This record gives sequence, C-alpha cells and structure tokens, in this order.
Amino acid sequence: MEMWQAVVLAVLQGLTEFLPISSSAHLILPSEVFGWPDQGLAFDVAVHVGSLSAVLYYFRADIGAMVAAWFRQVAGGPASEDSRMAWYIIVATLPAGLCGVLLDGWIETNLRSMAVIASATIGFGLLLGWADRGGRERGAAVTLQTAVAVGLAQALALIPGTSRSGITMTAGLMLGLSRQQASRFSFLLSIPLILAAGLLKTLQLLAQGAAAPWGFIAMGAALSGVTAYLCIRWFMRWVERVGFMPFVIYRVLLGLALFGLMAVR
Repeated sequence: MEMWQAVVLAVLQGLTEFLPISSSAHLILPSEVFGWPDQGLAFDVAVHVGSLSAVLYYFRADIGAMVAAWFRQVAGGPASEDSRMAWYIIVATLPAGLCGVLLDGWIETNLRSMAVIASATIGFGLLLGWADRGGRERGAAVTLQTAVAVGLAQALALIPGTSRSGITMTAGLMLGLSRQQASRFSFLLSIPLILAAGLLKTLQLLAQGAAAPWGFIAMGAALSGVTAYLCIRWFMRWVERVGFMPFVIYRVLLGLALFGLMAVR
C-alpha cells in the first residue's frame, strides 16, 4: 500500500466510524473498485486508535464526570445522573460484545459479501429515515430500558453495511430521544467497542511478531483522529438542525452503486 492510499483509507475510517453511513460499505470500495491491497493489521490498529482518541477528546468532560461518579457509587456513594449514564453504557455494550464473541467467525464466513453490504446499507438507511421522520415525539431521557434496547440494536451492526452509529441513532430516535441525545449516546457507546477492537487487533499484531511500518502507523492514527474529531464536532452541531435525511439519501445511492458494481462484473 502506497502512502496516498493510506491517507485515503485513514480519512475514510475517521469519517465513517461515526457518521451513520456504514464504514464497511466504504472500506470495501477501494479494494473492489481499484484493486487496492489490504491495509494490514497494523494500519487497522492505528486508525482505530485515532478514532478512539477523537471521541475521548471530544467528550472528555462527560467521560471524566461519568467515570468519577461511577467509582463514587461503586465505593458506596449515592447514584447520580453521571453514574447512571456510565452504567447505561456498560449495559448497552454487552449485547454487541457477546454477539461479537459468539458470531464473529460465522459473520466473517457468511456475511462479508458485497450483496449483504449493499442490502444492509439501503435497508438500514431507510429505517433511519423512517425513525427520523416518523418516530415518536422527542425529548425522552435515556433510561435503563433505552440503553438495553439501543444495545440490542447495536448488535445488529455486526452485519456488514449496517453502520454501528446508524443503527444506534435509529434506535434512539425510535425510543423518543432527540437527535442530539441519540447522537451523543451513540458516540459515547462507541468507546468500549472501539477500545475492545483496538486491543484485540493489537494482541493479534503482537502475536504475528512482524515488523511494524511505523511511518504508516503514525500517519494513519493522526489522520484518522483529526478527521474523526472534526466529523463528531460538525455532526453534533449540524444534526439537530438538518436531520438525518441527507445520510439516508447518500446510503441509498451508495447501496445502489454497490449493486451496480456487482451487475457489471
């Protein structure tokens, strides 16, 4: 992989990790359309670290408050809004984590096809549009029931093309959260999974014992992190005013493009 290809992939990772447009649908395009080589495990680790650093930095005040409140409660102190939110994120992470452990091999073998990615990109994109336009009246608070439901929805993101952020925002909207609330909870919920994925890939990389291309790794982490941070910042300011429909339209067009690519092969 050449440096300019690494730049494109790092930017793609930073954008698609958090926008509701499916990272797998985008990351399949360079190899399928242009025949790019696989970026390798070390580069995957780097861009995940970049994405994680972006969301940690953007929500640093919220995360600090939640962690402190959670430890105070565990030590016997009173529950608070921040400690409850920390528990909600833990609970909501469990379904996807469990399904990932149990089904990862089966999904890798049976669902990583362009047809599945294109279908999920379109289908779950339309569901996001319905939730944004036809969902319940918004303004509900995040509750334990909300966290469980969003966590179960997040497990569907194991299907390539679904979009983790897209399906969790969809579930939040359907449960009455505002666009801002659904987006914020989705972004905070990404932290444990990105961290787990990064640690797993790091262990796999160490087990391989291969020499790491440190220039690519540093560049990938930095570009992915900057892109992801700017993406989150822009999205949180923009989504309440404009809504999700531009992403729905984009997903449908992207899915149709993937089907078109399959047809001409």
